[in-house]
Amino acid sequence: AYNIPCPLCDRPGTREKHLNINLKRNVYRCPKCGQFQGGVFDLYAYYMGIPRDKVLEDITARLHGGSPIPSGSGGSRKKLQPPLMKPQASLAPLEERDRVYRALLSRLTLAPDHRENLLRRGLTDEAIERLGYKSTPVVGFHALAQSLLDEGYTLFGVPGFYRDEDGRWTMAVWRRGILIPGTYLGKIQGFQIRLDNKMKKGGKFLTFSSRDELDGAMGENWCHLVGPVRERILLIEGYMKADIVNYFTGQTMLAIPGVTSLQHLEAALRDLIPLGVRHVMTCFDMDYLKNWHVENAYRNLVALLGKQDITFGTYLWVPDHNGLDDYIWEFCMNQGKAPE
Repeated sequence: AYNIPCPLCDRPGTREKHLNINLKRNVYRCPKCGQFQGGVFDLYAYYMGIPRDKVLEDITARLHGGSPIPSGSGGSRKKLQPPLMKPQASLAPLEERDRVYRALLSRLTLAPDHRENLLRRGLTDEAIERLGYKSTPVVGFHALAQSLLDEGYTLFGVPGFYRDEDGRWTMAVWRRGILIPGTYLGKIQGFQIRLDNKMKKGGKFLTFSSRDELDGAMGENWCHLVGPVRERILLIEGYMKADIVNYFTGQTMLAIPGVTSLQHLEAALRDLIPLGVRHVMTCFDMDYLKNWHVENAYRNLVALLGKQDITFGTYLWVPDHNGLDDYIWEFCMNQGKAPE
C-alpha cells in the first residue's frame, strides 16, 4: 500500500498525499474527503481518461502491443474531471451549529430498539438522556427543517441540512440509526450516525453531512471531547466508545470518528495543550495489531503526537475484546467496578 495526492482534495504543489492505494485488495480511498474511492479499474479509468467499461480492452491492447483507446479531443488523453458539484454553503460558525443541533435534538425521540441497544452497552436511562442520543427521523424531514426556520434558526451552512430541487429545506438522512452528538468544549460540532445495518461498502457509522447537495455543507471529522480538560486524556476511535468509556471510568476522552480521521486532531491538541493537557494515552481497537490499514493509520497518529509538546503512550487489553468499551463493560460485569 502507498499514498499519492488525492486529485479532489489535496492542494497542488504541496506534499499532501491522502489517497491510499491498497495493492492487496486492489482498492483506493481518500480518508480526507471520503469522495474519491473505488476499485483499480476506476482508478485506471480516471487517470487514463477513458470510460470504465473500456479499461479491460485498453489494458489488453497495451499488453499485446496494440493501440490504446484514444480519449479526449484529437485523440489526446485527458484526465476525467470530477463530477460537477451543486452550489455549497460555507460552514456555519460553531456557535450557530450548536444552537441548530440542540434545537433539532429537542424535536427528536429515541426509538425503543435504540434505547434497548444502549442499555445493553451498560448505559442508564439517565446517561442516555444526558448524552443526547436520539433516533434519526424516518419521515417529516421538510417539516422538521421548517419548524427550525420558523423559530429563527439559520440552516445555511449547517451540515446535514440542504435545499431540495423545489427549494425546500430538508435533512440528509439516508439510513436509520442513532444520532450521536459530537461535542467539543461544550458545543455540538456535528453528529455521527450509528447505522442499524452496516453498509456494504463502508462501516457502521456515518457523518451527518449534506455535502454535494444544494446549499449543503460537509460534516467533517471533528473531535469529540467528553469530560473536563485534564492533564491526562484518552484518545479513542468513535464518539459512542468515548461516551461509554467515560461513563464507566470518569476518564476524559477525546474521540476521532475513525482511525484515519486525523485532520482535526492536531488543531484540537493545539487548543487543549494550553488548557493543561500534558499526556495522551491512545486506546484504539485492538485490530490495529493485525489490520494493516489500521496499523498504518496508527503510525501516522504516532508521528502526529510526536510533534506535540506532550508525552503519550498506548493502552493494551485482552484482544478477545476488540474495543475498550467492550472490555470495560465485561470487566465491570465480572468485578463490579471499572478497571484502574
